[in-house]
Amino acid sequence: MRRHMLRCWAVLVALLGLSVAEDFPWTKNNPGSFYYGTFPAGFLWGVGSSAYQTEGAWDKDGKGPSIWDAFTHRKGKVHRNETGDSACDGYYKVKDDIQLLKELKVNHYLLSISWPRIMPTGIKAEQLNEKGIQFYNDTINSLLENNITPIVSLYHWDLPQVLQEKYGGWQNISMINYFNDYANLCFEKFGDRVKHWITFSNPWAVAEKGYETGEHAPGLKLGGCGAYKAAHHIIKTHAKVWHSYNNTWRREQRGMVGISLTSGWGEPVDPHSQTDRDAAERYIQFHLGWFANPIYRGDYPEVMKNYVGRKSAQQGLGTSRLPTFSVQEKTYIKGTSDFLGIGHFTTRYVLQKNFPFLQVSSYHTDHDLAELVDPSWPAPGPKWLYSVPWGFRRLLNFIKTQYGNPLIYVTENGVSETLQCPQLCDEWRIQYLKGYINEILKALNDGVNVKGYTAWSLLDKFEWNKGFSERFGLYHIDFTNKNKPRYPKASVDYYKKIISANGFPNQREVENWHRKAMDTCSATHQHLAADSLITHMEMVTEIVLPTVFTLCILISIVLLIFYLRNHS
Repeated sequence: MRRHMLRCWAVLVALLGLSVAEDFPWTKNNPGSFYYGTFPAGFLWGVGSSAYQTEGAWDKDGKGPSIWDAFTHRKGKVHRNETGDSACDGYYKVKDDIQLLKELKVNHYLLSISWPRIMPTGIKAEQLNEKGIQFYNDTINSLLENNITPIVSLYHWDLPQVLQEKYGGWQNISMINYFNDYANLCFEKFGDRVKHWITFSNPWAVAEKGYETGEHAPGLKLGGCGAYKAAHHIIKTHAKVWHSYNNTWRREQRGMVGISLTSGWGEPVDPHSQTDRDAAERYIQFHLGWFANPIYRGDYPEVMKNYVGRKSAQQGLGTSRLPTFSVQEKTYIKGTSDFLGIGHFTTRYVLQKNFPFLQVSSYHTDHDLAELVDPSWPAPGPKWLYSVPWGFRRLLNFIKTQYGNPLIYVTENGVSETLQCPQLCDEWRIQYLKGYINEILKALNDGVNVKGYTAWSLLDKFEWNKGFSERFGLYHIDFTNKNKPRYPKASVDYYKKIISANGFPNQREVENWHRKAMDTCSATHQHLAADSLITHMEMVTEIVLPTVFTLCILISIVLLIFYLRNHS
């Protein structure tokens, strides 16, 4: 019955494909009731953000241009042609934002370093920007002074534009050495204090959206090959950076280097159908396995190699569009992650869908599957982000089964809203956080090795090609106000309670958190409304009144001229 309903009513969203561990229990999916309990002592709680989305100051203090600066400055690439030129003005508001972190009582803050801010052209031998290095030194020091652990991503999508123009960015193998130089500079300058490093944040989006569909910077549409080639270079770059840290810095600095991979969960429409199970496995492997399999098992997933290879042969190509690793490279790459960062937002039902032979193939037709959503799933924000908490537990257990139960930090998890008016009483975000965090707790009881959680994100910020139309923040920002003030949403109070209790102690207390959070946001809403009125009055004072005054002067001059003419 469920299969019939999904095929009839679910929304066809996209296509994907590959295969997973045979011993994963696909037929066991019983979300069950809410689980009351607490996380282990020492579990880490935090929030995150990224440099381009929040810092602004795109051309200040010696920073070089990034591919996102170039991309957003081209008309028609971003919603309403918005840019991250000033974003949240985070470059100037470090102390203010650290105060927000203190209010939340988080253990850690996940931030990224802007490569072109500390190395303007991306090439170490050409130029270093001491002001950029000092900015991150000051930020890291301020975090530590406030007992907040920095978790630092080396790459959250802002490649130096010079490297894109000169070499084609991640299409070029030379990026491996340039990025390794950059990473070693960061280890040298910040590694005495930073003990958790992420090489790449969500490299799937870098490859697929940057070099396949062109939705993201650098905006290239290299269908069928571009994404695979970019990912291949990124994986080899990650491995080189891990080995650099391991050989040069680990003994002295005693830190960890991992990668952050973002993946949805793919659930077979009919878990008793082998065809649907295979399709769901392909979904996971073409997302998560694309990067995780080489790092944890030494090569691309077999199903990925088979499908892309077969499609490439159908096109008459002599070799697969999916590059291959040499025997030496497989050995070099395998095991190069001290922890696995996981970003997760939503789930899809998946089933087999054969695509007709196309002379020009693509990543999206390589996996022979279709994605469906259940109309009953809550979708509070954009159409792609449905709230399906039970999928997170499934994904975490899959990782445990597939990759030998690695150490996991959840590096991105959250939900956005798309409403244009301020939504401080974000009931849907409270329900989302409650549900997804609870599934992590269940996964811990399943034996999954999860050590920390990062809510995404601290602030409303620039959301890539969506501009400011999507808001992921726990804190609202009034972007119409030149000071860009921050206002806590109800979810701030709720998340703070989860952190303080280290989980969900009992039903009565958790329900009380919800009531208090909603009461608090009502008062904040009044504050925001008052501030907005003041902002509009200031606009009237700064723009309208001078304009009216100027018009009055002009009219007076015209009248005076008429008067003088009539009396001359």
